[in-house]
Amino acid sequence: MHARLPADKTDRVHALWADWLAGRIDPASGISRLPIDQPGQPEKPELVTPHQVSRRRVDTLPGRAALIHALAHIEFNAINLALDAAHRFAGMPRPYYADWLSVANEEAQHFELLTAHLATLGYAYGDFPAHNGLWDMALKTAHDPLVRMALVPRVLEARGLDATPLIVDRLKTVQDTRMIEILAVIERDEIGHVAVGSHWFGWLCAARGVPADTTFRQLLVEYDAPPLKPPFNLAARRQAGFSEAELDWLKAL
Repeated sequence: MHARLPADKTDRVHALWADWLAGRIDPASGISRLPIDQPGQPEKPELVTPHQVSRRRVDTLPGRAALIHALAHIEFNAINLALDAAHRFAGMPRPYYADWLSVANEEAQHFELLTAHLATLGYAYGDFPAHNGLWDMALKTAHDPLVRMALVPRVLEARGLDATPLIVDRLKTVQDTRMIEILAVIERDEIGHVAVGSHWFGWLCAARGVPADTTFRQLLVEYDAPPLKPPFNLAARRQAGFSEAELDWLKAL
């Protein structure tokens, strides 16, 4: 997580996942678990408030590049969030760590796909300002894995599932077929990432003897989570582990 340069971070994540698969990492070992409250970030992009972020109209080249840049920034933050979920919370079952290291590896792949496509448009990661809202939520949920599982994968990443069909429709108007292909890969993987969050949220709720559906809704209010706005990608959310009761609640919003 301390790696600052994007290529360095993605290379290290891929190496970390290879080490896990080869059995060279033991999550129960005496490795220091001092929290990393500020992961490595490159000098650019400049971090600004959300309302200062560039407009993202796909009918202009700079606007389309700004959209792809924004998605790349989300994936860069998602690498740190997945690593943090694995690093910060001790005492979880071994499959929990396997899940989040796998997620980190896939987020790194998504970042590489997006920045490679951005380069074909003549732009690079860092060329546009970005905001830090995803990592802000990591800090708000740093004290409890149950809260983290509820509010990062099941809120922030699930919003990405909702947004993807709308973005694809916009990209079809400018015939950016490569970006549409990349988004199909990302959506497939992100359904799995939200499902990982749903699984461990449900596991933690069961372990603590609390009801998952009502606990999720209570946490949304308690932590002032970003509002849930339709249209919802109900099919993707169902695949990602949202219960029928939760989907009915979303439909009623």
